[in-house]
Amino acid sequence: MSNVVEVLNPFDLEKIGSVEVKSWNDINVMLNVAHGLHRDRGTWLPAYRRIEVLKNTARIMSGRAEDLAMLIASEGGKPLIDARIEVTRAIDGVELCIHEICQMAGREIPMDLTAAGSGRIAFTQREPIGVVVAASAFNHPLNLIVHQVAPAVATGCPVLVKPALDTPLSCEAFVDILYEAGLPKEWCHLTICQNDVAERMITDARVGFFSFIGSARVGWMLRSKLAPGTRCALEHGGAAPVIIDETADIDAMIPLLTKGGFYHSGQVCVSVQRVFAPSGMVETVARKLAEAASALKVGDARDASVECGPLIRPGEVDRVEQWVDEAVAGGARVMTGGKRLGRTTYAPTILLNPPADASVSTSEIFGPVVCVYEYDDLSAAYEAANALPFAFQASVFTKSLDTAMHAVRYLDATAVMVNDHTAFRVDWMPFAGRHQSGYNTGGIGYTMHDMTQDKMAVIRL
Repeated sequence: MSNVVEVLNPFDLEKIGSVEVKSWNDINVMLNVAHGLHRDRGTWLPAYRRIEVLKNTARIMSGRAEDLAMLIASEGGKPLIDARIEVTRAIDGVELCIHEICQMAGREIPMDLTAAGSGRIAFTQREPIGVVVAASAFNHPLNLIVHQVAPAVATGCPVLVKPALDTPLSCEAFVDILYEAGLPKEWCHLTICQNDVAERMITDARVGFFSFIGSARVGWMLRSKLAPGTRCALEHGGAAPVIIDETADIDAMIPLLTKGGFYHSGQVCVSVQRVFAPSGMVETVARKLAEAASALKVGDARDASVECGPLIRPGEVDRVEQWVDEAVAGGARVMTGGKRLGRTTYAPTILLNPPADASVSTSEIFGPVVCVYEYDDLSAAYEAANALPFAFQASVFTKSLDTAMHAVRYLDATAVMVNDHTAFRVDWMPFAGRHQSGYNTGGIGYTMHDMTQDKMAVIRL
């Protein structure tokens, strides 16, 4: 008999729902069905059917936007004000998939460039890559699922989706909406399962593409075990750096850094984590950030006035507490916070000059902590910013065009924001980590490209 996992609200740890956990036998059947669909080209869904399903999906989601937002807040602890934005982004993501279907075209390949190719014409088409298995993270429980599943639907790939066990209800709701919108159930399978079963599913030879959002340790391990021929995209975390120079407008940057650092209590892969400020400005920057952080309301994410919700599990509060205590013992100054507020919440925290070898300086915090460091030479700030084995997004605050362009060139990041926080994103831009932070590129259009492959026809006239 299948097990059942209870889903808890991360603030009060009360049960809000339950989901059935699938066994390997269940998932093996799903893989067979999905693989059979892809192998039988006569069953492929034409573009107009996929567009119709996605249009209906966006319409249904729009009509249930508030319910979806409350579900995100309830199971994931994301403040309702931000959960509503996540729902809007998710709907936009579905609609973006429709737009990208229209761009999913091949091209003509010139053949008469040499005598050997003369007398032929050639063109390419994009075909679905095969069965997609998508494993997702807890921190955006609806929008991440949309970014992984909707592109699979849009490209005509059968998909098996595994949400985080902490936040499966939003995924379940989205899959049910796809069915309601007209997607035949065999094209999308909800595979809530334990880690050992998930690994067996992901590494199965019937999988054509593996999409993973989560920890680097797990992602790279799974990539090393993929079956030959399985393509993949991995999205992990970072410890996003911010460079401030002497010309920067401090008052203008504080609200941006506060949002970028404490959005979803810092549980975002590109959260502001390491802020480097000139020694003559560092006290002012840290103090003003502390004032803004201390004014944030912490509590139950379902309360529309709350700005920082709980961490996803009590164990994460324990970990953040240990990391901050370690930094303070090493000489960091607590400008605000530095303490847990309860079993499930931690105070928004600003640390000034933590040791370079402290966990808060070398690893992704994934909690409500921002570190501020002083520097005397801008090149030393770049060196510190680039010192870690992972890199994602970064930012620079300056009024100098020279400094801005220097930062764009010298910061080791896939995207450098000028006069904005590191967590900025729109869903049609490329979104990816470098080094240990990821593999391949996210973003709706980029994901759809990865889920398809070229086929060329060469016609001899």
